[in-house]
Amino acid sequence: MREIKIHGIYRHFKGDYYLVEEIAKDCETLEDVVIYRKLYEDGSCWVRPLNDFIGEVNKEKYPKVEQKYKFELIEPNSNRNNFKGE
Repeated sequence: MREIKIHGIYRHFKGDYYLVEEIAKDCETLEDVVIYRKLYEDGSCWVRPLNDFIGEVNKEKYPKVEQKYKFELIEPNSNRNNFKGE
């Protein structure tokens, strides 16, 4: 099973970015769920079953999508090294 990075930034296969806040349990089913926040518009929080979050894109429904998984961890580049004592 793919590991989820808490506070990691993930790109959805449709192009938007999200911050994973936490992994929690559904109170009725005890299923693991991912709590994540939109990094655009209102920054609202969303909940999705873990297995769906880490699942692969349905290539029959979305044949032109190149991303393998629905959500993929990205590693933003730092610009820190561009500043030398300024």
